[in-house]
Amino acid sequence: MGINPKTVAKWRKRVTVEDMKTGPTEPRSTVLTQAEEAVVVAFRRQTLLPLDDCLYALQPSIPHLTRSALHRCLQRHGISRLPDVEGDKRKRQKFRRYPIGFLHIDIAEVQTAEGKLYLFVGIDRTSNFVVTQLVATADRKSAWEFLQHMLEAVLY
Repeated sequence: MGINPKTVAKWRKRVTVEDMKTGPTEPRSTVLTQAEEAVVVAFRRQTLLPLDDCLYALQPSIPHLTRSALHRCLQRHGISRLPDVEGDKRKRQKFRRYPIGFLHIDIAEVQTAEGKLYLFVGIDRTSNFVVTQLVATADRKSAWEFLQHMLEAVLY
């Protein structure tokens, strides 16, 4: 039949005739660390920005992040598609209209295998310009450092 004998031996050991899934049993990123993946997931849940906007916002803090790696990460965590607004789901309120340069600042707690980290996010809702920073502690010093980092990054 042209089949490798090892393949036949493997099939004979099986209990069912169903074709088994190939690939890793626990899918994980080969590009992103667990901490970076946690940042991506927390950022997407916090901002609800589209894929390309997330990519452009996260690339300064994760330089090796590619569009495909970001998409695969979001798919693994079940958040690759933004939630629909219509239907039986609660309707999201639109953000108030602010002039360009008005930055909304938020903080999110990120759970990783190494422990708890904090993600500072500054978003200009008009231009979708985003500044992020991942820190170990959320205290006054780290908040001040984030504000300094944000002022350096803002172009206008």
